[in-house]
Amino acid sequence: MQTKEVIDHIVNWLKDYAANAKMNGFVVGISGGIDSAVVSSLCAKTGLRTLCIELPIHQSQDQVTRAREHIEGLKKKFANVSDLEVDLTKTFDTFTKSVPDAEESPKVQLSLANVRARLRMTTLYYFAGLHNYLVAGTGNKVEDFGVGFFTKYGDGGVDLSPIADLLKSEVYELARELEVSNSIVTAAPTDGLFGDSRSDEDQIGASYDELEWAMQQAEAGKNEEEFTGREKEVFSIYQSRHRANKHKMVPIPVCEIPVHLK
Repeated sequence: MQTKEVIDHIVNWLKDYAANAKMNGFVVGISGGIDSAVVSSLCAKTGLRTLCIELPIHQSQDQVTRAREHIEGLKKKFANVSDLEVDLTKTFDTFTKSVPDAEESPKVQLSLANVRARLRMTTLYYFAGLHNYLVAGTGNKVEDFGVGFFTKYGDGGVDLSPIADLLKSEVYELARELEVSNSIVTAAPTDGLFGDSRSDEDQIGASYDELEWAMQQAEAGKNEEEFTGREKEVFSIYQSRHRANKHKMVPIPVCEIPVHLK
């Protein structure tokens, strides 16, 4: 990959989109992970106002530390970068107390994890509305179009997606060129939605390198019977996730009424 040229292409694309939309800049939720670090860096390089927002909800300290270090580094490099912290922990706790009690189960945990993502989305759009900014998405190609590892109307609720055509390995290439801190580059990817140390790999059952391989095999028309051992297992995980989350990757279905019924 021509990393510098890709960075320039994305930065120019962001500038053109904002200009055509008559928007003043970008807002990015900063998690302490690689994707948000890269996207915020790309937005900062446009020269347009870039608001980085931390949105902790019972967040682990290492994620908070990485996020703050990244933001401080960006502010030193770019005069157009500003930041805010909006602690949504009490808001989340109030929500959990407001809904009917339910048994602690995987479904309840997942639903509440998605609530965290949707509270963050709502907050990002609040500030975007105040300042006439665009909400920049942080999803990469494997997450957005491979296994659908994002929350619908949560971190999937954005105005534009600068890195959604890049595989996770390519995002790491951009991170190194953009001089993203080593603590972020080497940290295990996590969505941070469960308030514990579980990684994306723990949740999915495969690493991003494995998922990239599986995505490439699926796009080449391969099927599960062509593989054995770990490759077969990973391919099955990919296919299962892709099928289950397809609804996140396509436009909302519209029931079209036949003309003769109108």
